Amino acid sequence: MKTFPAQAMKAGSKARLASPPAKAKNPAMHSETVLVAGLSNREFLERYAQAGRVGLCGGATHVDTAIRRAQRHLDAAKRWSNWSHAFFFEGVRADGQHWVIESDLQFHRKNIQLGAQENRMEKYSDEKMFPTLAVVDFGLSEAQVAAILRAGLELVAHHERYSLRELLGTLLALRRPTLRAQENLLARERSVYCSAFVKQLFASAGLDLVPGVTGKNTTPEDLARSPLPHVKYLLQREMPGAKLVGLKRKLHVGVRAGLQKIKRHSK
Repeated sequence: MKTFPAQAMKAGSKARLASPPAKAKNPAMHSETVLVAGLSNREFLERYAQAGRVGLCGGATHVDTAIRRAQRHLDAAKRWSNWSHAFFFEGVRADGQHWVIESDLQFHRKNIQLGAQENRMEKYSDEKMFPTLAVVDFGLSEAQVAAILRAGLELVAHHERYSLRELLGTLLALRRPTLRAQENLLARERSVYCSAFVKQLFASAGLDLVPGVTGKNTTPEDLARSPLPHVKYLLQREMPGAKLVGLKRKLHVGVRAGLQKIKRHSK
C-alpha cells in the first residue's frame, strides 16, 4: 500500500504516524499502516523486525525498478509498486544478529547465491540500495512461527533455486489477470522466487496470504496488499526516478487532454 492520507486508504485499513517501538502484538480485525520517518534503515529494522514478521523492500537497481514497474497492473491507477523483494524475519540468533530467510539472487566476488538462503538483516541497511522498507506483522503465534521456520530451513537445506523463469511467468500473468489463479505457465520443480517463497512458507502454517492467486504467481505487492489482518510499519523515501515517472504521467495526461480538445474544436 502506498503512503496516502488515512481517509484515502481502502476501507478497513488505517494509517497513523509511528509511536514508540512496538512489542509483538496480534493485529485486530483490521489492517493498519504505521508511517515511520526520521530513522535509518538499520534503526527501523532494529525497532520493528521480529521473528515471524515479513519484510518488504524496494530496491534501487535496474532489476528492482523493472519488477516494481511490472506490478503496476495490480493498481487501478497503474502506479508502480513500492516493492521488489520479500523475505521472512527469523529473529535474533546466537551471534546476537537478526537473520532473515529468503529466496534471492546474490552475487559476491567469489560466491553466487541463487535461491533459498539465510542472511543477516544488516543486508538491508543501505538506504541508497533500499530506499523503501516495510515490516509486516500478521500476529503469528509461536507455533506458526516455528512451523514457518522449519519449512524455510528445509528449503534452504535442499537448495531450492531462485527461478527467473517463474518470475517471467508471473509477469505474463500480471498482464492477463485470469492466469493469476492458475499454475504459473513457466513453473518448474524445486525453484521459487522471493514473494512466492514467502507465500509458500505461510502455507506451511495453514495461512493463505493472497487467496485467489497461486503461490508461483504471487508478487511482493500482493503480500503488501494481503487481506489477512496485519500491521504494516512503513519507512518510505523517494525512489530513484520517481520524479521522472511523475513527469511522464503528467505529460501523458496533458497530451491526451490536448488531443481531446483539438477533436472537439474540429467537429
